[in-house]
Amino acid sequence: MTSYDCIGIGCGPSNLSVASLLHGSPDLRSIFFDQKPEFAWHDGMMLSDVGLQVSLFKDLVTLADPSNRFSFISYLHGKGRLHQFLNAGFSQISRQEFSDYMKWAADGNEDIHFGERVLRVDFDGSDFVVETTKRDVRSANVTLGVGVVAEVPEFARRQLDGETQFHIHDFASRPRRLGGRRIVVVGGGQSGAEAVLELLRRRGVDAPTQLTWISRRENFFPIDDSPFANDFFTPTHSDYFFARQPSYRKAFLQRNVLASDGISGHTLRDIYQRIYTLRYVEQSPMRVELMPFRDVQEVWRDGVGWRLAAGHLADNKSETLGTDVLIWASGFRSATLDFLEPLQRRFEREGPEFRIDQDYAAVWDGPRHRNLFLLNSTRRQRGLPDPNLSLTAWRSQAVINRMLQRPRTALKMDDAFVSWAATTDDSTQALAPAQEVV
Repeated sequence: MTSYDCIGIGCGPSNLSVASLLHGSPDLRSIFFDQKPEFAWHDGMMLSDVGLQVSLFKDLVTLADPSNRFSFISYLHGKGRLHQFLNAGFSQISRQEFSDYMKWAADGNEDIHFGERVLRVDFDGSDFVVETTKRDVRSANVTLGVGVVAEVPEFARRQLDGETQFHIHDFASRPRRLGGRRIVVVGGGQSGAEAVLELLRRRGVDAPTQLTWISRRENFFPIDDSPFANDFFTPTHSDYFFARQPSYRKAFLQRNVLASDGISGHTLRDIYQRIYTLRYVEQSPMRVELMPFRDVQEVWRDGVGWRLAAGHLADNKSETLGTDVLIWASGFRSATLDFLEPLQRRFEREGPEFRIDQDYAAVWDGPRHRNLFLLNSTRRQRGLPDPNLSLTAWRSQAVINRMLQRPRTALKMDDAFVSWAATTDDSTQALAPAQEVV
C-alpha cells in the first residue's frame, strides 16, 4: 500500500488550492481524488456575462504564494492573453474564465486523479487508510474538500423532476422549453438574481409570459462590498471569529449575511433597467412580479403545472401562485461524508459541523500528528469566508504548515487596520466619568 503525507478527497477549489501549493514539494508527498471525470465547478450555473464577486487575487495560490505557477496571472500569461486582459479593463472576472483557470490548474497537476471515488476512510492506529474505486493508499493527513450540494426545502425534494421544477445549480446544464411559460424563481441571493436576469433578457418565442421572483428578504439587497465589510474576509478576522463563543458567531453570521450573500450591484441595476425597458420602451407583454418578504411553505402539482403557497412575513397572510416552471435558488449545504462512517464517532461535533482547531484540523481522539482537515464546511466556526474563495489560499497554507509541524507564527498574517479583539493596554481602559458642568 503506497504511503503519502497528504491525501485529498474532492478536487473543487479548496483542495485544488492545497494541491497547487503542494505541487513539486520535496517535503510532502500528496495525491488527490475526485469522482467526477474531469474538473467542473458549478457548470449548471455558468450563465453568460456572470462574474465573480471576489478579486482576481483571490485565486488558488496568490494570497499564500504569489510566485506559484498556478496563479491566475500565470494562467493568463500561459494562455497568451495577459496584455489583452489588462486592456479590457474588466470590473469583474468572468466566472466562466475563472472556471477555465481552475481546470487549467487541475489538468497541469499530475497529483490529481479524476474519475476515482473514495469509498472508505479508516485509521489503523498509525495512518489513515483510504480505499478508492481503484486502489488502497495510506497517509498521515487527509484533507476533505468535497464541496456542497443543492439545498431545497424538504417538502419539495421529492417533486423535483429536472424539467419543470429544479434547483438553480442545474439551470444551465441543458436546454428546456421555457418560452411562453410562467416561471417562478425562489431565492433572493446572487444565483436567483442571475437566473432572473437571464430570463428577462430572452426575446420572442424564448421569453416567458410571466416571471415571478420570490425572496424571504424584505427587499432584493446588494452585497456589502465596502472596504470595512471586506475586512471580515481577512485572516485576522477569521481568527478573531474562531475564538468567539458559538452564540456570538451565530448572531454575527445573521447580522452580516449581506457581506457574503447579497447581490452584485451591477446585477441589480441590470435587472431594474431591463424591467424598465420591457415595460416602458418595448411594451413587452411579459408580466414581471417581484415578491420579497415571502416564505414558500408548500408546493403541489396542479395539472401540468405547479401551485405554491407563500406566507407574507409582514402581513401574516397566505398567497397562492400558479406556475409552469419552478426554479429553486435556495442555496447549498455541505455534502455528506458517508465514506467517513468508520471514524464518525471519533470526532467531536459543534452543532452539525465537525469541531475543528485553529488550523482547520478536526478535533478527535487520535494522535495529534495525524490529522483530517475540513475545508469549506465549517462556516459556523470560521465565519463568512469559509465557503467563499477569499481565504482559500491562506487556509490551504495554514493546513500545509500544520502538516509540516511549523509553528503558527510561520503563517503570514495581514497587517489589519481594525482591532477586533479587546485590548488590555492601560491606555484604553475606561476613563472615570467626567464631572458635570454647571
